[in-house]
Amino acid sequence: MYIAIEGIDTAGKSTQISALSAAYPDAIITKEPGATELGCEIRELVLSARAKSKKAEFLLFLADRAEHVKEVIEPNIATKMIISDRSAISGVAYALIHGEIAEEELVHLNNFATNNTYPKKVFLLQLTKEELEFRLSQKELDGIELRGSEYLLNIQDAIIKAAELLQIELIIIDATQSIETITAQILTNIK
Repeated sequence: MYIAIEGIDTAGKSTQISALSAAYPDAIITKEPGATELGCEIRELVLSARAKSKKAEFLLFLADRAEHVKEVIEPNIATKMIISDRSAISGVAYALIHGEIAEEELVHLNNFATNNTYPKKVFLLQLTKEELEFRLSQKELDGIELRGSEYLLNIQDAIIKAAELLQIELIIIDATQSIETITAQILTNIK
């Protein structure tokens, strides 16, 4: 089974993936972007902010996604549990926020890049504005987090829209709950 954990910064994706890897010790743990050798190079290129066009940036992420599906997902999907930190949903969500590519084109391009291979279930760790702002206040902020809580909450809403567009089952979990409660809800929904 191929699942993904989605959520904005500070939602607890890494914590939950760590808990899930303990529950599924033989699982393939992966991420988007940057799970392959080529993907690491693409990630570095994107993070360098050399691309001036949001379309160019999106196409680089699609190249990473295509490589990820070919190298990690397809060889393992029939026999292993695959747990991914982010998925195509995040890529579509960020593209929706930028608004430069039509929805139907986003879907078509992702279907092409992934060979229509998507997670069976995606778990969105959803934060309230209050909890997000509290968590942000407790850490040194990176470039994305410096854009502020409104930006991040818009991404969170766009994740829901992206799952609908890609027709992927999205299970929304209240990320303000205890770590153990969240893990239990994910495990219950995987079965």
